Amino acid sequence: MAPRAVVPQHENNGEVKQKNVVVDGRNRRVLQDIGNFVNERAAQGKKPITEGVVAVAQPVKGGGVTKGVAAQRKAVDKVDKPKPESVIVISSDEKTEKSRHVSRSEGSSKKEVKTLTSILSARSKVIYQVKELTAFLFFRVVYCLWIELISLQAACGLTNKLNDLIEDVDGADADNELAVTEYVDDIYKFYKLTEDDGRVRDYMDLQPDINAKMRSILVDWLIEVHRKFDLMPETLYLTINIVDRFLSVKVVPRKELQLVGISAMLIACKYEEIWAPEVNDFVFISDNAYAREQVLVMEKSILDKLEWYLTVPTPYVFLIRFIKASIPSDEKMKDLVFFLAELGLMQYPTVVLYCPSMLAAAAVYAAKCTLDKSPLWSETLKHHTGYSEDQLMNCAKLLVKLHSKAAESKLKAVYRKFSSPDRSAVALLSPAKSLLPIHDAEIF
Repeated sequence: MAPRAVVPQHENNGEVKQKNVVVDGRNRRVLQDIGNFVNERAAQGKKPITEGVVAVAQPVKGGGVTKGVAAQRKAVDKVDKPKPESVIVISSDEKTEKSRHVSRSEGSSKKEVKTLTSILSARSKVIYQVKELTAFLFFRVVYCLWIELISLQAACGLTNKLNDLIEDVDGADADNELAVTEYVDDIYKFYKLTEDDGRVRDYMDLQPDINAKMRSILVDWLIEVHRKFDLMPETLYLTINIVDRFLSVKVVPRKELQLVGISAMLIACKYEEIWAPEVNDFVFISDNAYAREQVLVMEKSILDKLEWYLTVPTPYVFLIRFIKASIPSDEKMKDLVFFLAELGLMQYPTVVLYCPSMLAAAAVYAAKCTLDKSPLWSETLKHHTGYSEDQLMNCAKLLVKLHSKAAESKLKAVYRKFSSPDRSAVALLSPAKSLLPIHDAEIF
């Protein structure tokens, strides 16, 4: 028997009628949460869905039961039905999630399951490949080590041969504490590393009132002053270095160039000499061209510009080491090396183009060529100087060219200095023809 629903009475012309309508279960909507649905409907100001539904009534007159049922169905159809969007279905989501869960589990169960045989076969292949790669790397490493060992043996053999050719130049000074044979190699490595700090760069473009010829005249005069005061060789080389470095950072008028020279020599004397000349001595030697106060002011200006940086490797420190390494060596060889080096110091291009160590090494090479010493360049000299014969060729040719023109030059301070017997008269020697151009070599 179909369930019945009692529908509230409707007023019609003041009369209240109650109808019973048979509600078919197939026309019902499933409401999982009636409370929520009713509240939502009430919030929207609409009547409950059950309102207007008439329970099963008595048979309609004149129409029988069939007509009554039909009328009731029409009445049900006229009832306002809620829109599908307004129905809140909760259980449907849960069912959907459950169905999804079931479908995933079913899908996963349908995946292909790997057998133990396939897993073991795959692992065997990987293990075999790893073994092959390991064996290849092993033999590769062994091969590289073997090649490295052969190269090392060859290098050791070559090094031993070179060491046999390099003579111990400090063996004779083992008992001399002042020779510091334990540290001398490290000292000269440091000199080579720091020589660029005190090296002079091209600065003549910065001096509007001074040129390279004026610098050569000043150096020639300073060599004469150095000789008159009987100063140490280190003082002369440091003086020239101070002059060049100061001129590279300060514009100097022509009338103050000589003042710069005597002030630089005053500083060098205080640095190198045990008994340094006094300020008045330099004022006198300059024919009182400057007052004592001017010399002191210039001295202060030079030290300020150079930031008191006076410990620089000049060509002199390399000369004494390279002369010692030029075995066999004697006084004549030593004087000739210094003669060629000072000729180079007088010329501005030589100082700018070549660093102190190269100038010293080239002077040694040119001296050996002049005296026809054999060998001209040994492994000992190459080891201590750090230069090959080819690297020194251009600088050595320039020094020999200066030697060939020294007698005719108007600046003869160096020539007169090394023409004296106490300097072995090396300035009077014929220059090395092997390093001179063909037309110049024919003259000598």
